[in-house]
Order: sequence, then structure tokens, then C-alpha cells
Amino acid sequence: MRSTLRRFLVILLITALVARAHEVPAEMLAAAGKLLGTFSAAQKKEATYTLTDAERENWNFVPVERQGLPFKKMSTEQQALGLALLRTGLSHTGMARAHAIMQMEFVLKEQENDTPAGRRDPTRYFITIFGEPGADKSWGWRFEGHHLAFNFTVVDGKHVFFAPSFIGSNPAEVRAGPRKGERVLGEEEDLGHAVVKSLDDAQLKTAVFAVKAPADIVTTNQKRVMPLASVGITAAQLRPAQREKLFALVKLYTSRWRPELSEETFARFTAAPEKLTFAWAGGTERGSGATYYRLQSPDYLVEFDNTQNNANHVHTTFRDFKGDFGRDLLAEHYAKAHAK
Repeated sequence: MRSTLRRFLVILLITALVARAHEVPAEMLAAAGKLLGTFSAAQKKEATYTLTDAERENWNFVPVERQGLPFKKMSTEQQALGLALLRTGLSHTGMARAHAIMQMEFVLKEQENDTPAGRRDPTRYFITIFGEPGADKSWGWRFEGHHLAFNFTVVDGKHVFFAPSFIGSNPAEVRAGPRKGERVLGEEEDLGHAVVKSLDDAQLKTAVFAVKAPADIVTTNQKRVMPLASVGITAAQLRPAQREKLFALVKLYTSRWRPELSEETFARFTAAPEKLTFAWAGGTERGSGATYYRLQSPDYLVEFDNTQNNANHVHTTFRDFKGDFGRDLLAEHYAKAHAK
């Protein structure tokens, strides 16, 4: 009875949140229009692709050249408009994470004695527009560079999808210099440890699926992902205080996006506690070496790893099994258009 009531309340909440979320595509459209309006013909050619171009799903999070227009080739005004576009999709928390990760390039440049024109450069973040933005059109945009990848898709001018998404940090903890002690993704690491440390011995046997952590997030930068192996402990198997910690961890990841998007996603992610799993690999003590965890529901997947650079290099990703790149709803849109 309690489970049925919870699902009913979740459905009511999601219905209300969907109505609020319709404000987001209008703001994205306005911000994209302002940015595109400042581009020269050469900049626009570099920044724009058709919605059906294969480049739209060619996403990455390592320091390689992207297709799109980099901040390096933008004026100060255009860079500000590019960040304004990013703010239409991210929350204050998400923007703070993104800004801190971009600035981490300065730390890496110093650590690696990188040349002034080397690969460590906070202006090597790219904006790419896919399709023609319009009030009733389907289009998309991407903000991407080292350790940041945000892919947004707007379908029929109404529905916004924001996966795949990636945020990473190298180093995970700055251990020298004026920024010593900074941990951009420290909350993601600490709250994950808080969940696993709250488990008793029997629960740990269920939650921990491997003594050794995988070398990286399992899904890497795959274009399409399916649910991973069903391992770990479900939220329904946790005591109330433990479940509260787990839900707080889910909330931390979903709150990277603005509330109109994140609240609906959180509600869907946690709607069925018996189907939401927390799975861990590696040592359970912080500082004990490489660690990995994932959160998985029927709709979504979150992965965290701290494995590279002697466990001082964090990767986190968010995937939507049906909504990555808005793929399923876009397919439905194209099918209807073709039928007409």
C-alpha cells in the first residue's frame, strides 16, 4: 500500500514538473539565438551542423580537438553568451562545477610544465549547434572540452534531454600550490563513501561486486548504452537512514541541471526503490586506492570512478537509457514527419 501511494505521488509530482520544464526550451532558444547572431559567416560554419549529422553523437571528455567553435576563437562578448547558453541548462551547482573544471586546466598546465600553446587551455572548450533552433523545431547543442561534456537536445521545441553528460577532475584533490586542498568533485566522492560505510557486513556483501575497481567508467564515451549488469544493493534493501543517504547521492548528481529538469529526473530515478541499485567496487576507505560506484535505475545510470593517477583522478557520468541525445523521442518525431 505504501509503495503504491509513493508511486501515485511521484506521478503527480512528475506531471507538475513537466509543465514547469516547458520554460527551459524557450530560454535555450533565446540564448542560442543571441549567440548565433554574433557569429561571423566563418564562425557559424564552424559551429553548426545538421541535427542528423553523425557528429552530434561523437562526444568525448579527453583533451582532444572537437568539432565546433572553441572559446579561443570567440570574442569576450561571445564567450559570455556561450556561458549564458550553458546556464540555461545547468543549475548554480552545475555551473560552479563546470567553471572549476575549466580552471583546473591551469593546475594541470603548471604540474605538467605545459607550453603556453599546449593542450592544457581553459579556452579549448567548444560550443556546437545541431539543427536550426526554433520555437517548434527539434535541435540540439553541445558544450564540451577536457573533463566536461554536456549534450542537450530539444524535441519539437518542448522536450529537453540532457544526456549523455560527463564531469571529471584531474587532480581529484589539488595537493600543492595556491589551490591546495581543492576537491571539485569531493562531495560526489565523500557521499558515495558515506553510503557504503553505512552498510553492515551482510549488506556490504551484496553491494560490493568486485574487490578491484574497473580502470575507468564502464560506459566510457559510448554513443548508446544499455543497463549494466544487475549487481549491488537496492534502495528497498536499505534501512531508512541509509536510503536517505542514497537518495541524497542521487540528488547530488541530478542537481547539476536546473531545477525544472533535475527535479523530474530525481523523481523518476527514485520512483521504484526496489529497482534502484547502488553497486561498489574497490576499497571502502577513502584513500585506500582505486574506487568505483554506480547508481542504476530502469531509466538512468550514474558512474563514478577514482582510479587513475594513483586514485587522484575522478570521472563521473550520467546516462539516460532512452533519452541519450533525445534519441527515442526524436525517432518518434521523424516517424510522424515521414508518415505525413
